[in-house]
Amino acid sequence: MRALLLAAGVGSRLRPVTLKIPKCLVPIRGKPLLDYWLDAFFARGAVERVLINTHHLADRVEAHVARSPWRERIELVHEAELLGTGGTIKANRAFFGEESFLVAHADNLTEFDPLAFMAAHAGRPAHCAMTLLTFRTDDPRSCGIVELDGSRVVQAFHEKVEDPPDNLANAAVYMMTPEVAQFTAQFAGPFIDLSTEVIPAFVGRILAVETRGYHRDIGNRESLAKAEAEFPR
Repeated sequence: MRALLLAAGVGSRLRPVTLKIPKCLVPIRGKPLLDYWLDAFFARGAVERVLINTHHLADRVEAHVARSPWRERIELVHEAELLGTGGTIKANRAFFGEESFLVAHADNLTEFDPLAFMAAHAGRPAHCAMTLLTFRTDDPRSCGIVELDGSRVVQAFHEKVEDPPDNLANAAVYMMTPEVAQFTAQFAGPFIDLSTEVIPAFVGRILAVETRGYHRDIGNRESLAKAEAEFPR
């Protein structure tokens, strides 16, 4: 299986940290976020190859990957202009081929079992085109909360609402079938947002899998400080 790690964001809410360090390389307990993902994918034999998109401080990411023990299994694609999370999928459809693929935001810190997640996707209901990782958040108003039916298929998303119906949140880790990649091809422009333009089209066809492991979006300095204090040593 192949995976896409979305790593091109500028990390404006993490400044001044991200003025000199790309967001995907921000360290938690001395280890860059990107390395947590690469180790989880490759050390467990879950993923064959990983594609990483770059933009902000791309040279730093390139240098880091060149030193990685997994470098022979990593491909980099530079975006001079950001394509959006969905646009990156559209631009790199050939990389994924005709099999399901994994997409994750490299600026999240998460503990989950990629092999178990892939197995859940393989056993998804026949009508589902996507599998979504979810987690229990301590701040539901700041997250995309998912609403499920009895089969754990997503029926609605509640994006950063004042009175969320639950605390089960989108962890921004996805298994996608080739149908999803092909869906992005219908958009005329290069910029596509995954959360607002792609995923809503598949509501009712997304299986949700809950992780019991640690998960936090390292989106601002407060969340970075929490991760440093909370993440298991």
